[in-house]
Amino acid sequence: MTTINSIVPLSTNVGRENSIPTQPTIPAGPGRMLPPGHIHLGVAKEIAPTLCDFGIDPDPVISEAGLDPSLFDDGANVIPHASLGRLLTLCVARTHCQHFGLLVGQRATILSLGMVGRLMQHSDTVGDAMRALVSNLSIQNRGAVPSLTTLGETVLFSFLVYQPKAESADQISDGSIAVTVNALRALCGSEWNPIEVLLPRVAPADKEPYRRHFRAPVRFNQETASIVFPASDLNCRVAGADPFVRGLLEERIQQMKRTQGSVLSDDIRRLLRSRLTSQHCSADEIADLLAMHRRTLSRRLKGSGMGYRAITNEMRFEIARQLLQDTEVPLGQIAAALGYSEASAFTRAFRRWSGQTPTAWRYAGHPN
Repeated sequence: MTTINSIVPLSTNVGRENSIPTQPTIPAGPGRMLPPGHIHLGVAKEIAPTLCDFGIDPDPVISEAGLDPSLFDDGANVIPHASLGRLLTLCVARTHCQHFGLLVGQRATILSLGMVGRLMQHSDTVGDAMRALVSNLSIQNRGAVPSLTTLGETVLFSFLVYQPKAESADQISDGSIAVTVNALRALCGSEWNPIEVLLPRVAPADKEPYRRHFRAPVRFNQETASIVFPASDLNCRVAGADPFVRGLLEERIQQMKRTQGSVLSDDIRRLLRSRLTSQHCSADEIADLLAMHRRTLSRRLKGSGMGYRAITNEMRFEIARQLLQDTEVPLGQIAAALGYSEASAFTRAFRRWSGQTPTAWRYAGHPN
């Protein structure tokens, strides 16, 4: 069984003037809680060999991101999601490769998804496997949320970064969609291809790496990172699935979930990130999804020092930032996606959040 190793603290900044502060040691392991905003390395373990492919020593780059390079020896180690974003930003700058995240994701396999990937391998059908991924990824990733939506004869699998001030969200999305396609090929056969892939990033000058990996049309400047494929694929049986192993994995994952517990504000952020661009989410609706009364929700949030409206605005701001930073999606489309009836209302809200209009913020070239 995969175990969760303790983080090894970085003892020095290796003499780099621009190094960010070392992240503190985080207690992680079987029976320990994965904190909000943290992830198991998993797919990100492939960052080091991808840098090596460019002839770059990964250790100094990883250290500059505030991480101990030895963490990358084991994909079960835990790091802050913010450090992953910082590391990917450095990797793009060092390699001058705008599709670095794609290269990381395409190296990864279904086993890079840890215990969840193993559960997918032993699921009865592809649909069961994808639902297992959506339901259980939180035990390994508390920085993004997946969703699975059936639309008639097609299915939309989406991967959505929800941590505030996420850096390199476009690179994270590229890598996550790339490894999900690899996972689907592991389940359906190596010849499997999606209908199309949607990515929330500006179209790169060289689109060939995307076409080569996805073997399907790729649409850039989209609101979400998504894979579109036939709904009939959900019924495909998973070859070699072992019901006994599946039962053991399901039991272990449920134990981990019970031990991990939850943080209400983080649960709300996850729900809002997966629903905010597709439907209005009132406090009553969110309370219902969390199986609690609206007044109970308000009381518990008040105790944490952050109200529902503040969290909703935080998530709207985060989604807006990602789309303004990483895509060329028009302001009116962003406003509509966030539930504003008029672009002017979105502009006023964004000015309150950032002190700038969305247009000024976009063209100022703001870093994440």
